[in-house]
Amino acid sequence: MVQVTYVQHDGTTHEVDAPDGHSLMEVAIDNMIPGIDGDCGGACACATCHVFVDAAWLAKTGEKEDMETSMLEFAEGVEGNSRLACQIKASAELDGIVVRLPESQH
Repeated sequence: MVQVTYVQHDGTTHEVDAPDGHSLMEVAIDNMIPGIDGDCGGACACATCHVFVDAAWLAKTGEKEDMETSMLEFAEGVEGNSRLACQIKASAELDGIVVRLPESQH
């Protein structure tokens, strides 16, 4: 299991265990993390799982694919560390990852 911390815009934290290979969106949905909707079911087609990846973890999450970059154009408040949680898979390398939710997703 991989520990993931989701931080709401108000500072509330949710620490959960993620099974290896599951997306951070799936893990958020399974654990009822507020602000992660995953309307498209993880197909990278809606941007309702927009998160900010803490700088220490950003390089470990891999490069954004073109589809993810395109979908982020529909998200509010996109920054350099913006990612779609459906495109980040839990792995041992990401154990302890911290992602923050935008204020627009509350």
